[in-house]
Amino acid sequence: QVQLVESGGGLVQPGGSLRLSCTASGFSFGSYAMSWYRQAPGKERELVASITRAGRSTNYADSVKGRFTISRDNVKNTVYLQMNSLKPEDTAVYYCAADSSGHIVYWGQGTQVTVSS
Repeated sequence: QVQLVESGGGLVQPGGSLRLSCTASGFSFGSYAMSWYRQAPGKERELVASITRAGRSTNYADSVKGRFTISRDNVKNTVYLQMNSLKPEDTAVYYCAADSSGHIVYWGQGTQVTVSS
C-alpha cells in the first residue's frame, strides 16, 4: 500500500521556522522526484519546491526562494521542507507528492501550516 505521510505542521509566529517531513512507503522512493505543494483557502494548489531522485537538483517557487530548503534522505525514504522566515502568506495546507516523468503519481494527505501572531 502506497503511503506518503506528512508531519511537522503547526502554528508559528511570523519570522519563525518549521520543518516538514514526508515519509514514504509502498513504492521505490529513490526512483521518484519529490515535490512539496501547498494550497491556501480559496486558492489553487501551487508547487513550492521539488528535488530530483538523487537530490542533486532542486527547484523553488519564487515566493519561497532563499527561505525554504527541500532535501531528501533516500535511506529513510523521507523528504523534508525546511521553512524559515515564515510569513502569514505561507499559511496553507502543505502536501508532498511523488513525481514520475513530470506527472504526480502519489499525494500525501497534507499538513496544516499556519503563520500568525
